Amino acid sequence: MRISMESSRLRQRLSVTALAVIACLMVLRMATAHAVPAHGIAMHGQLQYKKDFSSFAYVNPSAPKGGNVTFAAVGTFDSTNPMIVKGIAAMGLRAHVFESLLARNLDEPFSLYGLLAESVEVPDDRSWVEFTLRQNARFSDGSPVTVEDVVFSLEVLRDHGRPNYQSYYSKVARTDVRGPRTVRFVFEAGTDRELPLILGLMAVLPKHHYDKQTFEATTLAAPLGSGPYIVERIQPGERIVYRRDPNYWGGSLAVNAGRHNFDTVRYDYYRDQNSAFEAFKKGLCDVRLENDPTRWARGYDFPAVGDGRIVREKIPTKLPSGMNAFVFNTRRPVFSDIRVRKALLGLFDFSWVNKNLYFGLYARTQSYFDNSELSSHGRPADRHERQLLRPYIAGIDPDILEGRHQLPDGDGTGRNRKNLRKALGLLKQAGYALRDGRLTNMATGKPFAFELLVIDRDQERLALNFAGRLKSAGIEARVRQIDSTQYQNRKQNYDFDMIPNFWFASLSPGNEQSFYWGTYGRETPGTRNYMGTENPAIDDVISALLKARDRSEFVSTVRALDRILLSEIYVIPLFFPPSRWAARWQKIKRPERTSLYGYVPDTWWHEPD
Repeated sequence: MRISMESSRLRQRLSVTALAVIACLMVLRMATAHAVPAHGIAMHGQLQYKKDFSSFAYVNPSAPKGGNVTFAAVGTFDSTNPMIVKGIAAMGLRAHVFESLLARNLDEPFSLYGLLAESVEVPDDRSWVEFTLRQNARFSDGSPVTVEDVVFSLEVLRDHGRPNYQSYYSKVARTDVRGPRTVRFVFEAGTDRELPLILGLMAVLPKHHYDKQTFEATTLAAPLGSGPYIVERIQPGERIVYRRDPNYWGGSLAVNAGRHNFDTVRYDYYRDQNSAFEAFKKGLCDVRLENDPTRWARGYDFPAVGDGRIVREKIPTKLPSGMNAFVFNTRRPVFSDIRVRKALLGLFDFSWVNKNLYFGLYARTQSYFDNSELSSHGRPADRHERQLLRPYIAGIDPDILEGRHQLPDGDGTGRNRKNLRKALGLLKQAGYALRDGRLTNMATGKPFAFELLVIDRDQERLALNFAGRLKSAGIEARVRQIDSTQYQNRKQNYDFDMIPNFWFASLSPGNEQSFYWGTYGRETPGTRNYMGTENPAIDDVISALLKARDRSEFVSTVRALDRILLSEIYVIPLFFPPSRWAARWQKIKRPERTSLYGYVPDTWWHEPD
């Protein structure tokens, strides 16, 4: 009897303990699932601005409204839908016509504040995100922006939009409409902490204007959005003009203070950069964001610069440099062997090119995230990086792992015999040998030859110089300049051997890294995986990058990704300008303070006479 009573008390105590444990777990689960509406969201850390902020620091909130600005664009366009693969979209559509739920502050690595949405909610595990729309948000035809429009936008972009949209938005497991102005997107818990921000930047399209069935077809019809501008005039391939919407609903928002100041914004199209520059000199366009160091060094000696009517500026930026490079298409057999890619990398003579073609104005790109804390160059891998890279350590260059890596460079003479000998040794290992001055595949008897596509004369000049260096190794690189339409089509379908390309890099790389380097892009047209990477190490580290919870872990993960990309030699890194070059006619003014990301043209204004 006594034993039975003691057993009964023990069972009672165990039951109470079990209930307490269950209760604690339920409280923890509720705490994890609970979220509080906020005016913004930061990828890592805290928001810079509180709810009652009045404007971003890099704008002039008192900038006058009015006047016109004309930009020069190079190439052509045949579409007014920037969300699809088909066609070439006109400049400015995404920035001027379409808006997202949240707006980016360019003084933080990655933080968003309410735009179409007045609030955003996320739990700690970021397994879902909830947006509540502003009651006064309107499309330019006067119709309200609704939850149905937001859901429609997700579905049409996921199913019919560009591959990056399809990749991002397919991660939404469920959509819940939780009120007349509130929608929740539910994800798999812990898989991608950037997804709430990615959804916050999704373009919101009017359901009553766009048709899912025809969305993928190119069109030149005027688009409809909720943004500050409407399309006033379209001249296919020549010009597109935006006029500020006098009934724009969001002009008084803090995120828009000091922005969208011009009455009209016009983009005139020119055949090449030389034509665009001549138009700028004549005052036919008002702003020039220069990217040619030769032109920057020698081209601005005309009267309007001398008498001060045109202002030239070097605008600092704390952005990563991005990757400007000649790209190996590893889908092509000629570049499938890493020893071949390494040999060609060693034949590029940056010192000679920078001195003789670019007046010494460039710095050599040593990393996919150069000029920032995200770069692995000159930094040995830390403990977190080594843990991430452990399964793939055999594919990581030891010098890159230890931060000793330096890209091979010429001696400035253009005739670096040491690099040439190394290149020929690597090519011999890959099965090539010189025969009558031509590098020949010993197995097939075919000479080593490939095509290097370019789009303008500046690219052609650099490509021809590189082709000359390759000729010393018996390699025939045929440089071919084609028109912009053909070039874009061939890029999108990976129909090339080698091209020059630039990948933009932000201070908070995220989902776009899969669009740049992810395995699915090797066979999927329309991504920016131009080199054709198919590497599980890249996919795994990008996945880890998206799960990072704090800035230090995030930075280490980005550096690990950088080391993998550099070790595989997918590109021949070129160079970047240490600051951004801009020229503008005096009537166009800009705020004195620049953002972390450099110049922001939508904060500029026209100074009345």
